Amino acid sequence: MSATAAPYGLRPVNLIGGQPYAGSTRLIKIASGYAANLFYGDPVYIYSDGTINKAVVTTSVSTPSTTGVVGIFVGCTYTDPNLKIPVWKQYWPTGTVASDAYAYVVDDPDVVMQVQADGSVAQTALGTNIALNAASGDTGTGNSTTSAVYNSTAATNTLPLRIVGFVESTTSTVGDAYTDLLVKWNMPNAGATAIAGGHAYMNPTGL
Repeated sequence: MSATAAPYGLRPVNLIGGQPYAGSTRLIKIASGYAANLFYGDPVYIYSDGTINKAVVTTSVSTPSTTGVVGIFVGCTYTDPNLKIPVWKQYWPTGTVASDAYAYVVDDPDVVMQVQADGSVAQTALGTNIALNAASGDTGTGNSTTSAVYNSTAATNTLPLRIVGFVESTTSTVGDAYTDLLVKWNMPNAGATAIAGGHAYMNPTGL
């Protein structure tokens, strides 16, 4: 409910233009022993070794700043080092040792995502860009708890997300205390040396 602060990360809803989201994902390798929790709804990027890392997407840039995010982490699969059987999990526990680990990533640059703001966002913010709080999560549920920064809306290309709508339902409406937003990834400037939080597939120099 958007009268309550209950952030849930970034959740795919549909594609820009109203196209339906079919739930498709891409499998991208996770390095064995990768030392960070990856939660359902976290932004991620492709590291230089070709594996998934958690992205730092806040008020200005993503990590790494010259490539950008590749999408949203929505679970993983690997052989459990203790059980010795394949498992499918909501999140990647930091330091897990598994040579066959893969992340499920929603990598479509046109995906529209739902995210809760950490304060009230007015109708006048439609079409502006907005920042994210640093990704964090809950190991009990496996879900991300990252949220959008309500008072960061601006017309600047250094912010990672574009507000394209608001969630309207019986429990959510524009201007609520913790407004539920519909957002999409921002696009990089052609030829830019840093893409300021945009989507990696739109980076003209490649990953």
